[in-house]
Amino acid sequence: MSDAMDLTDLGDAGNGAPEQSGPRSARDLEAVYDIPVTVSAVLGKATMQVSQLLKLGRGAVVELDRKLGEAIDIYVNNRLVARGEVVMVDDNRLGVTMTEIVKGERPG
Repeated sequence: MSDAMDLTDLGDAGNGAPEQSGPRSARDLEAVYDIPVTVSAVLGKATMQVSQLLKLGRGAVVELDRKLGEAIDIYVNNRLVARGEVVMVDDNRLGVTMTEIVKGERPG
């Protein structure tokens, strides 16, 4: 028997109660609320040889595969989940606003 638990087996918030039919409520997911995840916003990618990488110095510009204004990719635990735009949160912090939820795509 496997120790892995399927979230659909949680029943009533994992208290051993039989699973109820009908729509799931937020209370049913309480068991996963405190699980940490890693969120990454990828502006773009570049490929270069190690010799080129070693020549980079302060102020060097690395050209990415995206155009200005193009949506960025948002990953959760290395899985593409959304696309969005970079926004300024305050005078010295950046954030991301989601503009599109991506379903069924894997990182490339």
